[in-house]
Amino acid sequence: MLPRVCFFVCVRWPHSHDPLEYFNREVQKRRDEETNLWSTPGDPSHSERDDDRALYTLLQARQKTRMGSTGYRRLSVDIEAMRDTRREVRDKWKTILENLGFMAEADSLLTVSAGASHDRMRNAPAARALLQTLHSETSIFSSREPPPERYLFILDRLIYLDIAEDFLGKAKRFYPPRDDSDEDMSGLNINLPLLLARVEAMNGRGDDEEESDRDDGNLSDRS
Repeated sequence: MLPRVCFFVCVRWPHSHDPLEYFNREVQKRRDEETNLWSTPGDPSHSERDDDRALYTLLQARQKTRMGSTGYRRLSVDIEAMRDTRREVRDKWKTILENLGFMAEADSLLTVSAGASHDRMRNAPAARALLQTLHSETSIFSSREPPPERYLFILDRLIYLDIAEDFLGKAKRFYPPRDDSDEDMSGLNINLPLLLARVEAMNGRGDDEEESDRDDGNLSDRS
């Protein structure tokens, strides 16, 4: 009779000896991803693309600003404006997917994790071509900025499901191109240089503003 051999698998929890701490961190990472909808989800530094860098800079600046101060409130307004712009784009995609009959699957199809990799894509060239077509022939995205990379991964899924062309047709019908004046009124444009300049100015005068806002300390804002 052959002896029985027991195999033990050693699981290493990245950067932590506490599995619960690791899972909590992963949950927070996914929550942050869904809140901020990073344009380049695979970039952990959030610095490769201007709009990601602007949002990340605003979030970092707010962490260093006293809650309730005028500076904190201004940063919160700018952060929510950028998040709203990204949610508006995502909502357009969800509307089209639901119209195609994917009511239950829309959210999962639109979820892109921070671990998204181009190496895992099945139809990268076709997905990129479709993304450029959506950018130039519809008003789903702002025409003044390159389309977010996160939607490249979503299009790769739609190609695999053989619904990408149907999605493109609906997008052209639901969201035809706008001229520049219409786009200015749509809320899809954020003045990134102005936002970054404002953050730098606020960082430069931080201590003075903290003193002047001391009486506002009891005010709170939505995070």
